[in-house]
Amino acid sequence: MSTYNPNEIEAKWQHKWEETKLYRQVIDRTRPKHYALTMLPYPSGDLHIGHWYAMTPSDARARYMRMKGYNVLFPMGFDAFGLPAENAAIKNRTHPAKWTFANIDRMRGQLRSMGAMFDWEREAVSADPGYYKWTQWFFKKLMELGLAYRKLSAVDFCPNCNTTLAREQVWGEDRHCERCGTPVIKKDLEQWFFKTTDYAEELLDFSQIEWPERVKVMQTNWIGRSTGADVVFKTSDVSETSDVYEIEIFTTRPDTLWGATFMVLAPEHPLVDKITTAEQRATVDAYIQQAQRLTDIDRETADREKTGVFTGAYAINPVNQSHIPIWIADYVLMSYGSGAIMAVPAHDERDFEFARKFGLDIVEVIRMPGRSDADGELEAAYTSKYEGHLVNSGEFTGTAVSEAIGKVAAWLEEKGIGKEAVNYRLRDWLISRQRYWGAPIPVVYCPEHGAVAVPDEQLPVLLPEDVEFMPTGESPLKFHEGFIHTECPTCGRPALRETDTMDTFMCSSWYQYRYLSPLDGQHPFDPEEGAYWLPVDQYTGGIEHATMHLIYTRFFTMAMRAMGLVNFSEPMIRLYNQGMVLGEDGEKMSKSRGNVVAPDALVQKYGADTVRAYLMFFAKWEQGGPWNYDGIKGPQRLLNDVWEIGQHGYQTQAEDETATRALRRKTHQTIRRVSEDMESFSFNTAVAAIMELRNALNDGRKAPNVSQLAWQEAVDTLLLLLAPIAPHLTEELWAQRGHAYSIHQQPWPQWDEAVAKEDAVTLIVQVNGRVRDKLEVPADLDDEAVKQIALSSDKAQGWLDGKEPRKVIVVRGKLVNIVV
Repeated sequence: MSTYNPNEIEAKWQHKWEETKLYRQVIDRTRPKHYALTMLPYPSGDLHIGHWYAMTPSDARARYMRMKGYNVLFPMGFDAFGLPAENAAIKNRTHPAKWTFANIDRMRGQLRSMGAMFDWEREAVSADPGYYKWTQWFFKKLMELGLAYRKLSAVDFCPNCNTTLAREQVWGEDRHCERCGTPVIKKDLEQWFFKTTDYAEELLDFSQIEWPERVKVMQTNWIGRSTGADVVFKTSDVSETSDVYEIEIFTTRPDTLWGATFMVLAPEHPLVDKITTAEQRATVDAYIQQAQRLTDIDRETADREKTGVFTGAYAINPVNQSHIPIWIADYVLMSYGSGAIMAVPAHDERDFEFARKFGLDIVEVIRMPGRSDADGELEAAYTSKYEGHLVNSGEFTGTAVSEAIGKVAAWLEEKGIGKEAVNYRLRDWLISRQRYWGAPIPVVYCPEHGAVAVPDEQLPVLLPEDVEFMPTGESPLKFHEGFIHTECPTCGRPALRETDTMDTFMCSSWYQYRYLSPLDGQHPFDPEEGAYWLPVDQYTGGIEHATMHLIYTRFFTMAMRAMGLVNFSEPMIRLYNQGMVLGEDGEKMSKSRGNVVAPDALVQKYGADTVRAYLMFFAKWEQGGPWNYDGIKGPQRLLNDVWEIGQHGYQTQAEDETATRALRRKTHQTIRRVSEDMESFSFNTAVAAIMELRNALNDGRKAPNVSQLAWQEAVDTLLLLLAPIAPHLTEELWAQRGHAYSIHQQPWPQWDEAVAKEDAVTLIVQVNGRVRDKLEVPADLDDEAVKQIALSSDKAQGWLDGKEPRKVIVVRGKLVNIVV
């Protein structure tokens, strides 16, 4: 019997698989297809254990589906654009492309060491010109559909470095530049957006996909659909200008309009400059500068003290003609609604707090049940939409609040001062990035024709290689004369090229399509491949992508349907989210904590199969948990035992039919358990079931009294069930046992219910819900027989003490509960 040497075995079979193209995945119309996809990595330079935790169970599931008879596509690639490459270029004086593709070479080797069934001929790299040509083509298509547009939008800007900053480059509570420490400001730039809001309603429809409830809730909240009314307020001539401006607001509570005692605009609202009085100008300008230093998240924090200043202007409440002051406050954002709100302090907690702080009127218009005028002023906002009635509300006084919203909305429309409306929290997707290392936006700006898309035959717009990266982080595209200066595609006159690049989420929104034909120069993906493989059947990845990537890729597929490229609406039918591997200290892994687990070292020490088995065993996959170096010894023992069992020359000495029946029962029960667990991504219990079968086989080696056929069936089954989890070890033992190549092309074993059925079961006997006895009974007894056995139990009789039971509940094969 040879010694298990994982490094030798794994190298051998990885070479064999590649040589024989075992995992080449092509169209085969004789088999049902299964497109399995796991989220592609960013080429940071090294695979970490989190990559293994995401990918190896996904690989095991894909292998299982293949053994079930599906033609499985399981591709891999790299999401290769992004800021880290530019930072590395500045720090190391290395071109981002050189840094990125060197990392890809290293990580590709690490991915191969997993033994995953990736089809490397389908590899797609988003930073390859052959890929981003089509990213640019999609941008053009979105322009043609009217789904891409350009407008002014604020960015974080460092005035010292003279450059825009990504979110991760703004540090500290004082929001300073990571490079020079200068306080960051907001700056308006012309930027490109995609109209994700056009698909807001469809994005709320999850009827065609089987995704985790948690993801659907997160997306629903992110899209934030709310119904109410758009209402127009007009500025009052009390202000210093005779101009009258309209301010449209959206409210979910039109029934509270009579209680609107002030308005609040976002500091960035374009009307602020026009309506602010001379007396308030300095105060307003100072406040705007202060607000520009805050993030939207900071501004929306519920427990943050409310701040604001009066503009000096007033608006007219359209329902009662009262003049109400107009304030600005940083808790109102331009990115939500119209950037203006009506404030009803009596019935909104935030407005109540603001009014109390600044001495503004609080007018009650919804009377809570049991309250009267004699109770005096409100001590807190009353916010119920369901109980109470309107007061101080003109002709609607006395209307039940449960009926008032619809009635008031209809009245507003009749009077021409408002209309029923739907609002969304979702904003259009800002895709412009003032960076070099991204897909260039394929647009030129002509003095006569404005923004003009680059013609298809001129795609891709290539990133120039001869660029110099500045310590400030400014994009070198802005200073590259050869890149900037071009001709207008319409008139041929001198024009300027767009220097912004696209958000990297753009590249990852369609990568699953490029895997189908990564070298295709005529299409973003081969239509024949698409007709066979699409859509993705099973997607796996982290839940942290729920409200960004997973919304963007859904939007993208819906837009592709409008382009006529696909005939379906959802990119991935099923989604499963894995958890996270923590350090041994229970904290998130980081170099600064010194708790990072390096998979390369683990593979060298234990072998890839042991690492794979441990990652699938140590925790529920959707939960994750802390790494445990001692814990890996259990899966290591499992594989060592399987190695010995697989090589063991078993010879039956004296067959015991009971023992044979018991081993066959265990074999078929294990097939059933592992099959059910693989279906539900319960890898930890699948490994545990395989361990139990291993134990039964170890016991059988000590007392060889089962039939030769039963033993061979059990060992072959053990290898087949373990094959998706430990592909190298099982491949080697399968070959040693004289079976045809490859184990990964064998059908998944089927269980026989009759064989798997227990001869006897342990029956729990309860009296009034408490366990009073345990009995071994034949498994095939009917309910009446089980009931009589339980009632005849000496211990049950003792607890009954001569009383007649009121009810006897039988749960077949498990328990009997006697209710006295």
